[in-house]
Amino acid sequence: MKTFEDRLSSEGSFFLLAGPCAIEGEEMAMHIAEHMVKITDQLGIPYIFKGSFKKANRSRIDSFTGIGDEKSLKILQKVGREFGVPTVTDIHEVIDASKAAAYVDVLQIPAFLVRQTDLVVAAAETGKYVNLKKGQFISPESMQHAVRKVRDSSNDNVWITDRGTMFGYQDMVVDFRGIPVMKSFAPTILDVTHSLQQPNQASGVTGGRPEMIETMARAGVAAGVDGLFMETHFDTAQAKSDGANMLPLDLMEGLLTRLHRLHQTVSSL
Repeated sequence: MKTFEDRLSSEGSFFLLAGPCAIEGEEMAMHIAEHMVKITDQLGIPYIFKGSFKKANRSRIDSFTGIGDEKSLKILQKVGREFGVPTVTDIHEVIDASKAAAYVDVLQIPAFLVRQTDLVVAAAETGKYVNLKKGQFISPESMQHAVRKVRDSSNDNVWITDRGTMFGYQDMVVDFRGIPVMKSFAPTILDVTHSLQQPNQASGVTGGRPEMIETMARAGVAAGVDGLFMETHFDTAQAKSDGANMLPLDLMEGLLTRLHRLHQTVSSL
């Protein structure tokens, strides 16, 4: 079986973090993973299955937060073992770091928490890869300090993911000038789907612009990102979290095929 590093070093491709926003059950997770593994294997795209074991950052108290921590983490572990792919999940509290590290390969720090030193250090000290979401309120240049927290904790396995900057109260904008800046600190990923969120809706349910996913992803590839992050679901209308900005699963193959071709072109320039 290929090691984690082997999977990330596929020459001539970006790597991909993709999956549902939240783990809703074993059947849905396995279905999405099977579909994604088939596509990425065909295209030679290094793939990491994404799924949040817990959604702690919800607008409303009645929003879906998960099916149980251990149950979700065991599903993530099963996906990794069944399909031989790395897995990534968010953590929100210091105690989550060691708990999730027992089941997944990458610990992701949410954008609103990336300045929380104790959380970042706890993730780094597990020895796992740490994916730092750029805060919507943080400049690209300032992400060097979050990266330094990980490396000063004796862990060089760190990535940055850009998910846009707040533009007013209900919109996000990606400043692509920040991509080369952050790449000078660590491998940099573009979170395509969260960059198209429309947060802070009066209903307490986040909106989105999924029709712009391909435009945003193409721009990221053209700007030279090392990886892409996309959330996907086979029934976005029924997804229990972030359905408004996810890509329908049946559109993933066509999009990734086009993005892979674009990456090959950009890389040849």
